[in-house]
Formats: sequence, structure tokens, C-alpha cells
Amino acid sequence: MKFYITTPIYYVNDIPHIGHSYTTIAADVLARWKRLNNYDVFFLTGTDEHGAKIAAAAEAKGRTPQELCDEMSLKFKEAWDILNISYDTFIRTTESKHIKSVEKIVQTLFDKGLIFKKKYEGLYCVGCERFYAQKDLDEDGCCAFHKTKPVLQSEENYFFKLSLFQEAILERITNSSNKDYIEILPEERKNEIVGKLKLGLEDVSFSRTAIEWGIPLPFDKTQTVYVWVDALINYITGVGYPDDEERFKKYWQAEVHLMAKDILWFHSVIWPAILMGTGLATPKTVYSHGFFTLNGNKMSKSLGNVISPKELADKYGVDAARYLVVTLIPFGPDGDISWEALDLKYNIDLANNLGNLISRTIKMAEKYFELKVPDTFVELELAKKTAEILKENFNENMNKLLFHKAGEALQSAIDIVNKAIESDAPWRLAKTNTQKLAKCLFSYLQAIDVIAIHFFSFMPEICKKIWKISGASGNIEDVAKKYFADNILPEKGFSIVNSTLFQPGVLFPRL
Repeated sequence: MKFYITTPIYYVNDIPHIGHSYTTIAADVLARWKRLNNYDVFFLTGTDEHGAKIAAAAEAKGRTPQELCDEMSLKFKEAWDILNISYDTFIRTTESKHIKSVEKIVQTLFDKGLIFKKKYEGLYCVGCERFYAQKDLDEDGCCAFHKTKPVLQSEENYFFKLSLFQEAILERITNSSNKDYIEILPEERKNEIVGKLKLGLEDVSFSRTAIEWGIPLPFDKTQTVYVWVDALINYITGVGYPDDEERFKKYWQAEVHLMAKDILWFHSVIWPAILMGTGLATPKTVYSHGFFTLNGNKMSKSLGNVISPKELADKYGVDAARYLVVTLIPFGPDGDISWEALDLKYNIDLANNLGNLISRTIKMAEKYFELKVPDTFVELELAKKTAEILKENFNENMNKLLFHKAGEALQSAIDIVNKAIESDAPWRLAKTNTQKLAKCLFSYLQAIDVIAIHFFSFMPEICKKIWKISGASGNIEDVAKKYFADNILPEKGFSIVNSTLFQPGVLFPRL
């Protein structure tokens, strides 16, 4: 089974921040989860590098557009390295392979009579790099995202016959029994798209005359491809279109496109229309998350409240930062974050719960069993109970991208083991029943192993460390793949009798 997941490609007029990190970590967590479930995963991310804003930003800095793109694209790669993002390809829209891909798609649409030329006058937002109808602006006549009034511009451009695809797209979005069904999530966003579709589709501009930093139309070099058209096509370039037919056939179509809600219309309506126009498969799921504020305020450089990936990693550690960012608020609606909320969740979920569970278990092993997995008969009841709770409340939530609920399931599993320790009172068993003490400690270690396997997608490096600390056998990823395939615990557990345990140190220093 294959699974193709994408983030949006990020515009290089800004440095990476927590908003970019949120989407990218979510995609990475899902990609790692699918790999553990034995999917052949292809994970694409990258940077969007054409358009008027890039040219203007480069000129302001005394640089060429390409120099600016090279510099900023590297910053995104560095950010994803910091956050341990396991992408398969990092695509840049200035790459020659992508330019070739765009030229082929646009030429194909032109040859099919789906692109035509006409003069157009409309309201153009420089921030969005798109035209708006008056009805799409707010009551003050401003773009909803940039809060600025678009300016009236008149151009002779090439247009795409989007209006021809209205009924076909509506059918694919609303009829789940359609073999080409496009699932839009969350449900409320789907309803917004459907409502807008029913009002009718207008043909959309596909080119610009005044923008030099872009890809020239293959049939008219005096105009460049609209930057958002160029950007959307990255998803097929990334899996080999048009030259690597074998890879393209293997991985396209996309199982999930992830993005923020401001570009949902492009991905759920215009992108499917482009693909249908060229005879290619449309994506299976388009999932948009909301915007979030920081302490109730919109994040902006002028307010000095933009959080970088490095700041997150420096404060919490890479793995903890990954877990916190995607479980603090639900993935889908708008939300608010704060350093205080992140700190609190870190202390409760990681320092107090997970970290404390491992620390107290290993301390007991050191005190009573010389840091060895106790030599006792196999006791897996607690591990089975933990696994059952996670099977019921973790797996489905991960597949639905409900990461906050998956995080809650992990904490419930930890609570089960902590309650078992309190109930068993091993400190008393040490004086009265050492055989039962050995059995209990063995069971705690096995349950910790189950929890580590499920935590892995969020915190891969910490979980590798926990695996070693608990005396578990084999490579955690390989063991997890077999576990999720067989859906059964190993006969002798994961932590092997007489294996050496290791002192964890402080996995999550309390803030």
C-alpha cells in the first residue's frame, strides 16, 4: 500500500515560523505513523519561489530573485532538519524539472481549448497575488487575509475555463460513492466550499503580463504562468511528472494534501479542475487546518511574537516540541497558543507523566534487580490492557489527524501504568513478596514498550532512547511495524529477561 502526503510549498518571502512548523510536523507525524503501519510513504514539502512579492523583496535587499530564493529555501531546509522532518523530496519551483512540468500541463490545457485570451479588469491584491471579485472582499472592501484594499488593474491575460468543471467538481466533493470522491476536511470547510461552488464558477486568470519572475507560457513568452498555478503543479512534479513515469504512476494520486484554510479553495476546486482538464487523477483528501493566534494576537514580525522552529527546539527539545505543537490544539479549527500553555502541557504530559513513569520504573529496577529485566515468568496483562486502550483511542485518531485526541490516548495509557504501580505498591512487595515484585516490574517495562511504540511518530529519537533504556530487543521501528501488522504482543514481550537496563537521566527536565 502506498501513501502520498504533501504540505503546501511555503512562500519564501518570510522565514519559517510556528505556523509553517505546525503543518509540517503534522504531515511528518502522519507520514511516520503510516510507515509504522507498513505503508510505502512518499512525503513531499518544499518552497514556492516565483511571483511579484519575491521580485520586490529581492530588489529591496539588493539581490537577484534567484539569490533570495536560494537563501530562503535553505532556511526552510534547515528548519525541517532541526525538527527532524522525514520528507522524501524537498521541491523548489525554480528547479528545471518543475518548470518543465508546468510548461507541459499548461500546454496540454491550451491544446485542449481550456485556456483562452481576454482582457480583464479587476481588483488585485498584491499580498495574495490574485484578483478578487467585490463580493469576496470584506465590508470595508479589503482582502480578508491582508486587510488591505486591492487595487484596480487591467490586463490582457490567458484564462482557464474553470466554469466548465463546476458540476463535475461538485459531484466529486459531495458524492462519497463516486470512485473519484474528493474528501474535504474538516466537514465545516467542505460545507463552505460546496456553498461557494453552488453559487457558480467563473473562469480564472492563468497568466500575468507584468510579472517577470515566473515561468513563461510555452505558447506566449510575453506572459508568465500565474504563481498559484505554478505552485499547485508542484505536487505532481514531486513524484516524477512528466519524465519519471514509473514513479509518477506508483505514487500519484495524493492521499492527503495538508494546508492552512486560506488556500483551501485553490486545492479543492481549481487544482482538481486542472487535473481533470489534463486527464490526471484528483487528490483523495484535502485537509485544511485553521489559523492560530499567540496569546490572542495575530503573529507578526512587527509585534515581535513570531516563534521560530529553533526557539521551540531550544526550549523543549526537538521531540517534545514536535509533540506539543500538534497536540496542544485540535488540528482543524482556529486556536490560540501561548508559551504558558506549551509549558503547562510539557510539564504535565511529558515531565510529570511519561518522564516520571520511566524514571520511577528504572529506579525500582536498579534498587531491586541490579538494572536488569527481572528473570520471571512472562506477565503481559498490563501491556495488553495498555495496548487495548491505545487500539481503541489512538489508531483511529491518528488516521483522522486528530492528534490532540491521540495525545490524550497516550496520556491515558501512561495513567493506567502509573495506577498499576500505585496499586501494586512495589516498595512494600520488596519486603514481603519478591517474586510478585519481579512480575510487576516486568509488566511495567512491557507496558512502557507499548507506549513507546505508539509515541514514536511524535517523538522518534526519545522513543529510540526509551527502547534502549527499557531493555527492549531489536530496532523499535522494525518491531513496531511487525507489531502493527500482526496486532499482537510478542510471546515473551519486548523487554527481554536479564537484558541490561539503562538510567534515563532526566528525559524531560521540568520547566
